[in-house]
Amino acid sequence: MKLKEKFKELKKRKEGALIGFITAGDPTPEDTIDIVNSLINGGVDIIELGLPFSDPIADGVVIQKASERSLKKGTNPDLFFEIAKKIEEIPKVCLTYYNLVLQRGLEKFVRDCSESGINGLIIPDLPIEEAMPLLNACDKYDTNLIFLVAPTTTEERLQKILNVSRGFLYVVSLLGVTGARRELSETVKPLLRKIKQISDKIPLAVGFGISKPEHIKEVLNAGADGAIVGSAFVRIIERNLNDKEGMLSELEEFTRELKKATRG
Repeated sequence: MKLKEKFKELKKRKEGALIGFITAGDPTPEDTIDIVNSLINGGVDIIELGLPFSDPIADGVVIQKASERSLKKGTNPDLFFEIAKKIEEIPKVCLTYYNLVLQRGLEKFVRDCSESGINGLIIPDLPIEEAMPLLNACDKYDTNLIFLVAPTTTEERLQKILNVSRGFLYVVSLLGVTGARRELSETVKPLLRKIKQISDKIPLAVGFGISKPEHIKEVLNAGADGAIVGSAFVRIIERNLNDKEGMLSELEEFTRELKKATRG
């Protein structure tokens, strides 16, 4: 299923999208499929798979450690796409850094995404001003290039991003790196309002710091169409590295709690 279709389906059901991030290959490539299945069983709507990079500048300590564990187990782009192919029944998005895309070649990377059933691509370190070559490749293979906007994004830049955004817009809730927070940033509501004043044609998904059902309810009530949870999932994985059964059970139960918050 495409991202666009999933958001339409959820809108009809009057639900927000729960987007779950994990790092592919963490703790091992073999575990990733079981972890994703636990998230699916818990009710996650879209899976965001991280392709690990040695210098993940947008990620906090929890996800940095996950990338390190994954890389030590031999996860590379070839293995990443093999893993992605085995994940079915759910829209998939790849999150990685531009250096890995360049090394593989823009068209080859996007083609591999498409052939693996990946419908969206998030590159945190690719500015809109330099994105046209990758956008062209994504258009060729019907893959959504998903951009990030932050509280500091100017209105002029926001307009440029909205003009080319596909799939959904990744709304960064705070300044800094990824990581679970106790309280939701006060910048979220005004940022969502600002975006909607310019365009209401693309779904908005809020990420960075989303880690509780209350956070999800708050961003959806503020006008978002979905919430992205990453570090909270990865922390459960890290906590249960020596207890896979416990890890999978905890992931499924936590996902179920988060998904409940997307329903009215």
